[in-house]
Amino acid sequence: MAEETQSRAPESGAAPQGAPAGGSGSGAPSRGPRPGGGPGGRGKFFRRKKVCKFCTEKIDAIPYRDVRLLQGFVAERGKIVPRRLTGVCTTHQRRLTRAIKQARNIALLPFATRH
Repeated sequence: MAEETQSRAPESGAAPQGAPAGGSGSGAPSRGPRPGGGPGGRGKFFRRKKVCKFCTEKIDAIPYRDVRLLQGFVAERGKIVPRRLTGVCTTHQRRLTRAIKQARNIALLPFATRH
């Protein structure tokens, strides 16, 4: 009778009662290394170093009236895109930020989108 009251040990394919099914303990199944690479891995894609658009075209002054140029550096929501995404150098990013803010103040660019 003592054998009937004790619960049976889980089978080899089933997870214990308290642990999630997946094996690694984190909840996600183990899939192996990612195809994109990682530390020591060979990735499929080669990321090219971003070069400043203004330095390559030798543009010194960034005009605040050139809305088409400035819109490429402003996200949909109206935020200024950071230089790690655009590839602009620090000096031109500062000038670009100043030009975007001037264009916003005279209503050439919106401060934010309407939603």
